[in-house]
Amino acid sequence: MLSALAALGLRPLSARSVVASVLLGTHPPRLSAAALVELCGRFGITGGTTRVALSRMVTAGELAAEDGHYRLVGQGLLSRQRAQDDALDPPAQPWTGTWRMAVVISPGRAAAERIELRRAFADARFAQWREGVWLRPDNLGRPTEPLLTDAPVRWLDVEPDGDPAALSGELWDLAARSGLGTALLAAAPDEPGDLVAAPPEWSAAVFAAAAATLRHLRTDPLLPGALLPPAWPADRLRARYALYLAAIQRLVRHLSGP
Repeated sequence: MLSALAALGLRPLSARSVVASVLLGTHPPRLSAAALVELCGRFGITGGTTRVALSRMVTAGELAAEDGHYRLVGQGLLSRQRAQDDALDPPAQPWTGTWRMAVVISPGRAAAERIELRRAFADARFAQWREGVWLRPDNLGRPTEPLLTDAPVRWLDVEPDGDPAALSGELWDLAARSGLGTALLAAAPDEPGDLVAAPPEWSAAVFAAAAATLRHLRTDPLLPGALLPPAWPADRLRARYALYLAAIQRLVRHLSGP
């Protein structure tokens, strides 16, 4: 399975990636240091390398260390967790044909602020149409991220002329996304099996497949069905990820002990 994922251009997971991924899928996002070290060990990552990564994540404000456990605290990762939860259970509503447009009206922002604002728009599944102009179908409800609600942004409800499906294809490379999603489905089996009893190499492969699937879903544009190409793979990927996540969580509970 790992070789099939590598053929898609997916890089091996680092200690930080493993830690972030498992905590992002855990509610509440808190696990013991021992469980994180052993989980990383299944990827061939030494305990020393994992502890260095944990220390760096604490220094960077992404994790807090408490009583032998680590907890997500960084706003960036917590925002990713919210976006991830939305990707797995999209808060969709009926689409009436209206689009939501955001126009950034403050050009003199610092580079770091512009990057954060772009991240917030991307997490809310907006696509940049032109510099400072973001757009998406209005089928997800209004954004609640403070970076968007408090930013100097003018919000508009619009109905673009022309074919809305063509506009969606201009904003998102739907053909490429569909191809990658289909390839991810083909690269791994539907059922992950019992990871507690499985060899470490298999649980590592399942975790890598789950992480790749989640990265793909986290950037799913969550478009109305009328704007999607045929055989759009997102729902099948969500069902696959739910099975993998349940198996991974059973493994993590086993590694965490009583």
